[in-house]
Amino acid sequence: MTPFLKKVTLFSSGGPFLDGYVLAIIGVAIDQMVRNDELALDGGWISAISAAALVGLFLGTSIGGYITDRIGRKRMFLIDVVAILLLSLGTAFVTTPLMLVVMRFGIGLVIGADYPIATSMVAEFTPRRYRAISMGFIAAIWYVGANAAYIVGYLLADVDGGWRWMLGSAVVPCLVILIGRWGIPESPRWLASKNRIAEAEAILRQMFGAHVELEPGPSTKTRYRALFEPRNLSKVVFVGTIWLCQAVPMFAIYTFGPRIMAAFGLSEGRLSVLGEVLIGTFFMIGCIPAMFWANSMGRRRLLIGSFAIMTLALAVLGALPVAGTWVVIVCFAVYAFFSGGPGNLQWLYPNELFPTDIRASAVGAAMALSRIGTVVAMYVLPGFLSTHGTRATMVAGAVISAVGLLVAIPLAPETRGLTLGESSQLRLGRREPAGDQHPSPARRAPAGLR
Repeated sequence: MTPFLKKVTLFSSGGPFLDGYVLAIIGVAIDQMVRNDELALDGGWISAISAAALVGLFLGTSIGGYITDRIGRKRMFLIDVVAILLLSLGTAFVTTPLMLVVMRFGIGLVIGADYPIATSMVAEFTPRRYRAISMGFIAAIWYVGANAAYIVGYLLADVDGGWRWMLGSAVVPCLVILIGRWGIPESPRWLASKNRIAEAEAILRQMFGAHVELEPGPSTKTRYRALFEPRNLSKVVFVGTIWLCQAVPMFAIYTFGPRIMAAFGLSEGRLSVLGEVLIGTFFMIGCIPAMFWANSMGRRRLLIGSFAIMTLALAVLGALPVAGTWVVIVCFAVYAFFSGGPGNLQWLYPNELFPTDIRASAVGAAMALSRIGTVVAMYVLPGFLSTHGTRATMVAGAVISAVGLLVAIPLAPETRGLTLGESSQLRLGRREPAGDQHPSPARRAPAGLR
């Protein structure tokens, strides 16, 4: 894991960092806008501003991956960060709610596009023995971004016009990410898939040395409709389902946020923002051991075991007539800790299960599928909670998590130890690559590309 490869992982994680940052900062900013009667926001505008970035994320992931597979990783790697920077700067100067909705939609669009770009770069550069760790790092960085936003919000909560500084503050990490990404070359695997062998070999020699070889393979034209072929569509649905079954109950467990904050004395005023940092930290910590478990116990066992424990934690909260504070905290901590398994694998699996020519497209499609459920949950959950109560909400979360478990048991493949060329040939539920699929053209290489 050379310094160059660490740089690729670090700055590729900038997209998830910005996703966590911009989704978290808007909540703190809106609170101040409402208190100070800025932009004359009513309930409708608040909902529209809150949802705009999520809608943009859905569209961005849907089309961003395909564009990345067509024109290359490096070009999109830089374009999207510049776009996020300019749009974030623009949000600091809005004068109407509509302007803010449009800006937030645009930010969501380009951040959504960054996910398939960045994860493809990491998967295609990282040695296979470190691939799970690198993807786990990307998953954990989302919570780092959210926590950073809450801290910035806490510091600016009592500043006059602080919401403008909050929204514009994303410019700073954008600049850092842009500088870090500038010298990262195009993915040799992508170049090889487009029959640009000489360029791919030159990058390999530059990055890894003269001993690196690029095994010849067929060049492949990116076709988005290839995602709808049975062998690929089933994988997209599988990844999207486990993604959704991890994300939707997470919103349910967040309903216990106020009680957890109160237990630590973080339920009032500015301190409630620090309570959000505490919640995000729980989930971030869960990503760390999962980075290593994906290699030690394997992807399949990690996914099945994590969903089983997460389902149990939510079921306990739903079954107890009255859950004491410490029971709530323990169940929450258990759920958050083991959510790191599916949280990491939802990034790792799509990058391992699809060939280079549609890898980014597949990541985007799976993420878009999961976002549909996430957006629906955000609107359904508050009404369901008020109508049926907390216990029923936890039971519903346990049922959704159980669906993830039931899908994982027969379908989750084991990709541990395989090259990207080998793992992209796997059928769901199998350990051995299927022989009827073409291997990825850029397989034979030193550890750097395996």
